[in-house]
Amino acid sequence: MARALYCLLLYLASPLVWLRLIWRSRRQPDYLRHVGERWGFYPQHSQQAPRIWIHAVSVGETRAAQPLVRGLLDAYPEHRLLLTCMTPTGRATAAALFGGEARVELAYLPYDYPGAARRFLTHFKPRLGVLMETEIWPNLLAACARRQVPVVLINARLSRRSARGYARLAALLGPAFARLAAVGAQSPADARRLARLGARTVRVCGNLKFDVSPDPALLAQGDAWRHQLAGRRIWLAASTREGEEAALLRVWQRLATPEQLLVLVPRHPQRFDCVARLLETAGIPFRRRSQGLPQAGEQVWLGDSMGEMPAYYRLAQIAFIGGSLAPLGGQNLIEAAACGCPALVGPHTFNFRQASADAIAAGAALRVRDAEELGQVVAELLQDPKRCQAMREAGLAFCARHQGATQRSLELIKHHLP
Repeated sequence: MARALYCLLLYLASPLVWLRLIWRSRRQPDYLRHVGERWGFYPQHSQQAPRIWIHAVSVGETRAAQPLVRGLLDAYPEHRLLLTCMTPTGRATAAALFGGEARVELAYLPYDYPGAARRFLTHFKPRLGVLMETEIWPNLLAACARRQVPVVLINARLSRRSARGYARLAALLGPAFARLAAVGAQSPADARRLARLGARTVRVCGNLKFDVSPDPALLAQGDAWRHQLAGRRIWLAASTREGEEAALLRVWQRLATPEQLLVLVPRHPQRFDCVARLLETAGIPFRRRSQGLPQAGEQVWLGDSMGEMPAYYRLAQIAFIGGSLAPLGGQNLIEAAACGCPALVGPHTFNFRQASADAIAAGAALRVRDAEELGQVVAELLQDPKRCQAMREAGLAFCARHQGATQRSLELIKHHLP
């Protein structure tokens, strides 16, 4: 009954779904590319080969899936791998990471309409589905169960806040969680919350993001930037979200010295121009990454590029991880630690609660209360290279200690796809 009501609401919301796609395409035209796939219509010829399907919603999940994709390609050489996502940036990231791999196909996962889920499964005929993190689609999971396609949730995480929200929809989501063949959780706390919501075979496998190795070419690019900008003290505001840049810039204008440089990289590409206008309005001299390296007298380098975060982390002496000053849950600080960059996080890291707590305990990261304290801590650390070096070494050791999630996840998957 709950799923019937859910389907009715989905159909009633169809015009709004179209309007949302059109609205988002004003800034990202790619939202209207491959639009038929969002309703389960796939124009390409489907090759007759056994498939493993992995769903990674956007950029972060796609990057986290990288070691798992490589592991599955090695473990199942007779299979093709279908990688689905929901956003154009996620699809572009997948193309950049796996575009040269003949056995990897890319597509959008359709919206969770019963007919679209049916068409998706009929077209691709996957032998196994792997959902990344917390992607629970009631109609899709019901369709997989009818066709006896096992679905495994890998790298699963669930904050206390999200668990409370899911519990309110237990009549709809409880059966969906129960249909999962297995769950590989990031932490014991995640495992407990997922089990309470109805997931049955739950194992703690760790976080795949610890197994993602930074691209050596991007690290070399960051080293080259650092050499070219020698003499400047550089800090990075990485993956910032709406509202955070204004607070950061107010603090920056009070505390900045001529030799300091702020590298500001917004989380979403559609906001690059918005942040540029913010800098112009504030009267702060800046240069875009797309225009080259910052010149003397320019205080901010606006990172208007995609896929270069390891280079930015390698360049900076310290990084603030965005999405954590505002109550948005934070972004991934593991990448910073893996690149040898000390990290600062704000008070709101519920999306990465365990990783943030572990990094702080290891000495690889520090937590600040607000933008004011962030500015003070940045100023202190830029004057203290020994402390930065200690945090850098702690971050690398922290990442090394937590590796191994890929192998544990592959073992879990092999129980359902021998």
